[in-house]
Amino acid sequence: MENKSLKINYFLARNADECSQEESTLLAAAEHATLSSHSPYSKFRVGAALLLDDGSIIEGSNQENASFPVGFCAERTALSAKVAIAPDKKIIMIAIRVRSEIKLVNQPAAPCGICRQVLLESEEIQNQNIRVLMQGEQGPILRFDAVKDLMPFYFGASDF
Repeated sequence: MENKSLKINYFLARNADECSQEESTLLAAAEHATLSSHSPYSKFRVGAALLLDDGSIIEGSNQENASFPVGFCAERTALSAKVAIAPDKKIIMIAIRVRSEIKLVNQPAAPCGICRQVLLESEEIQNQNIRVLMQGEQGPILRFDAVKDLMPFYFGASDF
């Protein structure tokens, strides 16, 4: 058996001042989306914002339910809204912000596995990379230039 390694490229910004205006705007929209989060059980608010190729922004937030695990992640809420509202538009970028009612979140939170898979398939469908930004309430910002970078051993529709 041969030992292999994997290199994942990402960018780290100390704060929004190191981001483009477009990225800063989208991070602010994702922060705004946390306000509509329904998270009475986890107290963990997640907001996602999609930038579309026409410059419009679609927000989504996590929606928990007492019948756990029935609920929706912010990323999939935003993606579902995009498909309903603007099915022909391409996603340029997604920003994800988190905040907790329990403690300060000063590091990014990555999408769950289900959201990574849905984002990956969205990337494949549109045949164009989706840039991913992640940030907590404050602190560093992670940027990935493609969803595939978050899920290097992915599978998609082309594998069936």
